Amino acid sequence: MAADLGELLVPYMPTIRVPRAGDRVFKSECAFSYDSPESEGGLYVCMNTFLGFGREHVERHYRKTGQSVYMLLKRHVKEKATGAAGGAISRRRNGRVFLDLELNRDFNGDEYECEDEAKLVIFPDHFEIPLPNIEELPALVTIACDAALNAASAYKKQESDSWDEEIQVSKHARSLRQQDNGVRIPPSGWKCQKCEMRENLWLNLTDGAVLCGKWFFDGAGGNGHALDHYKDTNFPLAVKLDNITADGADIYSFDEEEAVLDPHISEHLQHFGIDMLQMQQNGTENGHLNTESVRPRVSEWEVIQESGMKLKEVYGSGFTGIKNLGNSCYLGTTMQVLFSIPEFQRAYVGNLQRIYDYSPLDPTTDFSTQMAKLGHGLLSGLYSKPPMKSELIEQVMREEYKHQSKGISPKMFKAMVSKGHPEFSSNRQQDAHEFFLHLINLVERNSAGSENPSDVFRYLVEERVQCCQTQKVCYNQKVDYLMQLPAPMEAASNREELIAYEAKRREAEENMRAPPEPVRARIPFTACLQAFTEPENVPDFWSSALQAKSAGVKTSRFASFPEYLVVQIKKFTFGVDWVPKKLDLSIDVPDFLDLSRLRGTGLQAGEEELPDLTPPIVLPEDTRDDSMNSSDSPDIDESAAMQLAEMGFPLEACRKAVYYTGNMGPEMAFNWIIAHMEEPDFAEPLALPSFMEPGPSMASLGLAATPLDNQPPEESIAILTSMGFPRRHTVQALKATNNNLERALDWIFTHPEREEEASDDLLDMSDIMEPNDNTFSNANTNSHSTLSPDQDASGPRIKDGPGRYELFAFISHMGASTMSGRYVCHIKKEGRWVIFNDHKVCLSERPPKDLGYIYFYRRLSSC
Repeated sequence: MAADLGELLVPYMPTIRVPRAGDRVFKSECAFSYDSPESEGGLYVCMNTFLGFGREHVERHYRKTGQSVYMLLKRHVKEKATGAAGGAISRRRNGRVFLDLELNRDFNGDEYECEDEAKLVIFPDHFEIPLPNIEELPALVTIACDAALNAASAYKKQESDSWDEEIQVSKHARSLRQQDNGVRIPPSGWKCQKCEMRENLWLNLTDGAVLCGKWFFDGAGGNGHALDHYKDTNFPLAVKLDNITADGADIYSFDEEEAVLDPHISEHLQHFGIDMLQMQQNGTENGHLNTESVRPRVSEWEVIQESGMKLKEVYGSGFTGIKNLGNSCYLGTTMQVLFSIPEFQRAYVGNLQRIYDYSPLDPTTDFSTQMAKLGHGLLSGLYSKPPMKSELIEQVMREEYKHQSKGISPKMFKAMVSKGHPEFSSNRQQDAHEFFLHLINLVERNSAGSENPSDVFRYLVEERVQCCQTQKVCYNQKVDYLMQLPAPMEAASNREELIAYEAKRREAEENMRAPPEPVRARIPFTACLQAFTEPENVPDFWSSALQAKSAGVKTSRFASFPEYLVVQIKKFTFGVDWVPKKLDLSIDVPDFLDLSRLRGTGLQAGEEELPDLTPPIVLPEDTRDDSMNSSDSPDIDESAAMQLAEMGFPLEACRKAVYYTGNMGPEMAFNWIIAHMEEPDFAEPLALPSFMEPGPSMASLGLAATPLDNQPPEESIAILTSMGFPRRHTVQALKATNNNLERALDWIFTHPEREEEASDDLLDMSDIMEPNDNTFSNANTNSHSTLSPDQDASGPRIKDGPGRYELFAFISHMGASTMSGRYVCHIKKEGRWVIFNDHKVCLSERPPKDLGYIYFYRRLSSC
């Protein structure tokens, strides 16, 4: 028999590999479904690529690759036998639990046991060889099988390779002497004491000096002043300022030259006015909210999760939960909402077979494949089945119920969408709003040549800026996907009650008494809309009429209305005591919303436009001589740059990223940072290679509709090609948009490159644009054959319509900070509100619409 098996495997020996150190062995989850070794058909692991496949998908891999040898893994979960006394009978371990897997079931380990089974399966005849079979199998096959069985699962390997390694207690922690120099550290506004750096700042725990780190010292930028300070003083320990939480902080020992632990970090920080214990009392404990410490947060948790109510669980298609991987509910809630939208369902689940058939050889890293897999997992109903009658009887008898394979575990999806992202690739809680924008960016980048479901969120914002000195105005349009609404506390309807509560709270604090019963601010939704429309000061506005910086006033309106409107309530800030603070407020968010009055009107009668002149660009030598003044600085969205800087990137790099991506927002700028962070001048100040005297633009000369015959600037071409776009396509985009980087990037997304395009000539716009009655169009169209840049930017991807909406979903946050606590979401399905709380899906009894964080509206059809 041994000879027979050896001869049988001879033709396949070249395709059987032994896993090497860098190989990931996917033995816990199918690449195309959520089948696992616990599924009825088991999991097939390719012995060449080590990818895992469920029974329904292994044939596709065999047909595509010709790979014939797979290892079939099965795990049988059984209830332990009980003795006469009712206790579990202990069984001698038989060595059959050899898979390095996590249980997919939420069973109590004391009541259930596992038994694993492994076989080699040869396709296409499905010939099975039980394992282990050392005597009959060739040595190479035995070694390969043992290595695959003993290898850590793909996700455990990622975790072990991450920077979260074992950290030791510093030898200086217990004996550290701190100077009584009266230094107190504020909760914000820090900068290096020796330079102007405002990121990657480290607080020396001996004397309280705030100094910048070294470039790539911890993954962020700096000039190394913290290290220089150690060399001058020998003060060994420093803590990273922006990473201090109730759970701890990032601490570095210059003497030991490694990250360390400090068991007394709370006391050491308290010495400089940073109260970690106060952070914990106000809400966070081990990354989750401490529900027993502060009453307003307890109430919030109870209301949002509808605690104390007997909620009816629901099952089937569209009612599948997403298991929490540990601080991953920001991802789960966002994806639940997105896959309740028909356009996302159609783009990925509707095209499931085509996506799977054309997926790459490694589908675990393919965006479309993993989106289709997640969507099918949520909508198929395969992973959300009601318990059988016998299980319900058992539930009553035991007064408890352990969920059987309920919900899906998005490990592969999370690994794919978070790859390369400094925040989402971590195991920490993140902001659902930021993840939503991150995912929309991924959809944009991966939808070339196919339906782009994120277009349902896409709309144009009309920005009107008025020069305060000349009263002249300019109108611009930009693309957006999300409306951020301020929460004006001064507009609270119970303002007097809030003032009285604050006075009582301060008095109780001064007299060391228990705080009074908290009061939640009640803010009318109309007040939030009013705050959104209020004019905003633009102090560094460059006025083309004055040819200098001037004060300006900006107002924003809708230039078009999206099919689905996403509204985020801005309710997070920082307290003066270093505690991340969420405004405790209730907003009467309406079920139906009419924003028609917020539609932009464009240039009005009597308004005079600012001249269409280009601001001056700084010479490189101006930067080197530190002579860049406010009147010469390039147009940069400083708020977007600061958002990136808060993630730990050098501020100057963030400003360059925002500038070179045309002020299109932090998501686009983040991609530029990732592509350029290895460059030696990455953290150097922005230096532009040429000087452009301000003068009339082509548009002011009446040339807006004239095609450009000259080649676009090589610098602009290089910027776009560095982002991964083909040179020919970037040239076409720049020509079509008069060399405007922002519009060119948008043009690329809206006009995927076609195979028949063989030249760099500007396309006739009849080939680019298709008429669409629902498409937003520029009112100032002309009869020229080419399209103006403004027209092209709106394009067929903006589908304007009435500004009337109906609420269909909202995501709520519980906790003191977006970086801690939990998220749940409520979605309206079949006329009923449903709460999605990780893997648990129930009919909602009292949807807490007033406490939401992100709201999703769908446009009402015209009557």
